[in-house]
Amino acid sequence: MRDLLLQCSGVAAIAVALIHGVLGETKVLARATIEPPRLRTLIRLVWQAGTVAWIGGGVLLIAAPWMASDPARHWIVATLAVVFAFAALANAWAMRGRHFGWVALSAVVALAVAGY
Repeated sequence: MRDLLLQCSGVAAIAVALIHGVLGETKVLARATIEPPRLRTLIRLVWQAGTVAWIGGGVLLIAAPWMASDPARHWIVATLAVVFAFAALANAWAMRGRHFGWVALSAVVALAVAGY
C-alpha cells in the first residue's frame, strides 16, 4: 500500500506539473506584457523549468518503490515533500488561497508522506 501511495503521489505531481505548464502558457504568460522580448522568453523558460522539475520529481516518486535502497526512498520522499510543500505554501500565500494549485500540491505532499 505504501508503494501505491507513493506512485499515486508521483502521478499527481506529473499531472500538477502539466496543468501548471499549460495554464502558464495559455492564461498567465499569454496575457502578460513583458518587454523586452528577450526577457519575455527568459520568464517563459523559467516558468517551464519549474514544470520540468516537477515532472522529474514525479518520475522519482513513481520509481522510488522499485529502488533497492531505503535511504534513496527516504531522501526522494523527504526532498520532494519539502519542494512541493514550499510550492503549496507559496501558492496559497500569493493567491490568498483562491487558487486550486495549493490544494493539488498539498495532495502530492500528503500522498508522498503517507507512502513514506
